[in-house]
Amino acid sequence: MIQHNGPIAGLASWGEWVATAGYDNQLILWSTLDRTAIARGCHDHLVNDCRFSNDGQWLLSASSDYSARLWSVPSMRLQAVLPGHGDDVDMAVFSPDDSKIATCALDRLVRIFSMNGQCLHTMAGHTGNVLSVSWSMDGEFVISSSVDGTIRRWDANTGELVQTTNLEVRTDSLEIDPNGIIYAGDDFGRIAIISSTSVAYVQAHRAGIKKLVMNFQTKQIVTLSYDRSMAIWQINSNLTLKELSRTDYPDTVWARAACILDTGHIATGTFGSTYALYDFKTKSWDVAGVEGGQSINSLQLVNTNVYSVGDSGVVHINGEPATPMGSLCNFIVSSDNLVLTGGQLGRLFDADTGEVLYKHHSPLNCGASFNYEGLDYITVGTYTGEILVFQHLDLKKIKLIQTVSAFVNAVKGLSYSNGLLFSVCASTQISWYSVGNWELVRTKEKAHERITNACCAIGENTFASVGRDLTLRIWNGDESSIYVTPHQNSVKCMGIDAEKTVILTGSYGGTLSLFDLQKKIWIKTSRPTSAGISSITWDHSKDCFLAGSYDGEIYHLSTR
Repeated sequence: MIQHNGPIAGLASWGEWVATAGYDNQLILWSTLDRTAIARGCHDHLVNDCRFSNDGQWLLSASSDYSARLWSVPSMRLQAVLPGHGDDVDMAVFSPDDSKIATCALDRLVRIFSMNGQCLHTMAGHTGNVLSVSWSMDGEFVISSSVDGTIRRWDANTGELVQTTNLEVRTDSLEIDPNGIIYAGDDFGRIAIISSTSVAYVQAHRAGIKKLVMNFQTKQIVTLSYDRSMAIWQINSNLTLKELSRTDYPDTVWARAACILDTGHIATGTFGSTYALYDFKTKSWDVAGVEGGQSINSLQLVNTNVYSVGDSGVVHINGEPATPMGSLCNFIVSSDNLVLTGGQLGRLFDADTGEVLYKHHSPLNCGASFNYEGLDYITVGTYTGEILVFQHLDLKKIKLIQTVSAFVNAVKGLSYSNGLLFSVCASTQISWYSVGNWELVRTKEKAHERITNACCAIGENTFASVGRDLTLRIWNGDESSIYVTPHQNSVKCMGIDAEKTVILTGSYGGTLSLFDLQKKIWIKTSRPTSAGISSITWDHSKDCFLAGSYDGEIYHLSTR
């Protein structure tokens, strides 16, 4: 049976076909008639996006294996590999006449290829990861958006930069209409309407817009946001937008992917198995067959029990399913005997009972707990850059006492030491906050060269961080010592032993590397899985590290 075993990150449609790009490395072709999987292709890593050619004969996929690939439809035979990027390829799109392909990647480059895979132009200029790319209708220009907050227009014939529009905020998704007007969704929840001479904004959502798609025939736009809503907009003749409809989408829907079918339905990404459908006329959702994948996104030792959770949203204890949360969860954190989890729904759950203890307007990403001056605190990092500070009152009660507006982008990691809360952000920024008054002590822009993914405390006021730039950085104040890791793929997570003598780091490529904090050297590297390592914790009862993986397994690593 062909289906996805993880989140669906990309969607495309053409006539009778729908294509889905999955975090299980699969690209699947489906029939729109009955949502039956017809054929599939595979990458060596996550598949981030997919697009049909304008004539429907070909399918493009963009992957974290640093390549884009061209497939025939419906046989799904591989026709060409488009190599050359130095990091994850986030998107690949055909030119209007299907003679060229544009790609963008986290190496901050935009490339143009011929259909046989020859690179024709490489466009450099973005200072942040490039997230989306599109062609003008006449095929003369390629337009890209980036974490650096700019929209850039490139000459497709020469590769030269023609125009830069600075929106000053991360922009994940854009479309270009036949008149050359750009519609882009940003991290402030706005739709930017960009002409050659002006930029106008429509406040569309309460959190960042992760996907924006357009129906050129009906002049309608669909936006999906991390505020858990999808909106449909009509483009008026004066380039203003009228909201036609808005719906909260089901817990299984992921805002990253969507496409508009010829039937008028909207297909959206989910956290596993197959895509979801929204009927615009009846305003109803069809999520039949959607099931979360097996991946572990976080694990935590609680007393002597190992808690884990992932895409399915089901909390496992010692490998056995215990309590369903209803949707993908990103982290587990414990305080005394209270265990908390949360994720895409923005809800903070009691991991033992499933009770919702708090609701936020955007997804929750990470957490840390600690005791300060006799009081127990739990901090939670969000996708919209806030740090939520809770006081643990007793066994099962918490109280929100502070919301720290720490970053513009997602909080990726939190750790505590000696009255300081250390936080890292997807934008590469890191910050220190004083516990108690929650005031900013110091901050450092571009602490890593690429996305900062995780952190841990290694001593009094001393912290460590890892990121996509493949480095481990140890921070004393805002100065760091830099150690290049043995990993070949982005470093996703880290953990430290009880005596704070070694750090274990894990990568999206499935490698684990151990760093000796006294000798300041890497002492052991292994690859227990081809899937990524998502989370690391120390097991004091067995004197070893535990590493959770996207393959659903927990791996043990001794420091000896």
